[in-house]
Amino acid sequence: MIHPAMIRKQRIILLVLLGLTAAVIVIGMGMGYSSLSYNRLIPTLLGEGTFKEEFVLFQVRLPRLLITWLAGMALALSGIILQGVTRNDLAEPGVIGINSGAGVAIALFFLFIPIDAGAFAYLLPLVAFAGAVLTAVCIYLFSYSKSSGLQPVRVVLIGIGFSMALSGVMIVLISSAERAKVDFIAKWLAGNIWGADWPFIWAILPWLLVLIPFSIYKANRLNLLALDEPVAIGVGLAVEKERLVLLLAAVALAAAAVSVTGAIAFIGLLAPHLAKALVGPRHQLSVPVAIVLGGWLLLVADTIGRNLADPDGIPAGIMVALIGAPYFLYLLWKKS
Repeated sequence: MIHPAMIRKQRIILLVLLGLTAAVIVIGMGMGYSSLSYNRLIPTLLGEGTFKEEFVLFQVRLPRLLITWLAGMALALSGIILQGVTRNDLAEPGVIGINSGAGVAIALFFLFIPIDAGAFAYLLPLVAFAGAVLTAVCIYLFSYSKSSGLQPVRVVLIGIGFSMALSGVMIVLISSAERAKVDFIAKWLAGNIWGADWPFIWAILPWLLVLIPFSIYKANRLNLLALDEPVAIGVGLAVEKERLVLLLAAVALAAAAVSVTGAIAFIGLLAPHLAKALVGPRHQLSVPVAIVLGGWLLLVADTIGRNLADPDGIPAGIMVALIGAPYFLYLLWKKS
């Protein structure tokens, strides 16, 4: 049973984070290459703005902010699930190669399969999911031992190996491609929020609407999976079944996110760690906090990055990596 004081603390933290998220969205709506003054935001949202103001807000700023927020939530949730399933605090979809697997699938799809532009946004998460699942299965098989179950350290090491190998595959794929297609994939690899349009929001939203409630429902299973395997089996948990289902959920979330935002790593590492530091390791408390925190972190990174350098800004993936990579090295040093 969770102490009522911790539940109150979680709710206060969630309210604060939601307030911070709303503040960043408002700031992001008014900042950018095309000016849109803050005193014109409410009239424009109510449909009383000029053509230019409505175009900038509804076709440029708002879709980008929403897709960034949704992708951040998906990556954070994927990260906290992976950490619970693998019993490894270093597990994260970008670090262990799942994002790279999704990226190779997207590159193959984009380079070699002709597709109608209208269906592109909706097919992309499915293509990314297929590549990410294949990668996750390979990592799982190489990390699993019949005698001792899933090896947490091996998950990270093998995942990093797969990530490097798949990055090499990506370079081979784009070495002979057309310039325009190479530019797109280069932006994807840098973590540029490229899918900033309404169809991409409708493409990622169903995954979150299904998998966020599912993951919160499975929070107690994650608590049990975080224990030693014999203990989890001893309390009656179908370990392999639960691990497989949750792993698929984590892969789907990461694939849906990176298919529209590019190869963004470390959100799935930072958000779960910060959430556990705020409310403790119980997944009933930390999962909702990590979700909201992940959305806020990616929003902040993208808002700062796109206004830091004109005209294209700095990709959100690079901004997150500037914070996340040193933190990953610190965790690695702490565990050694």
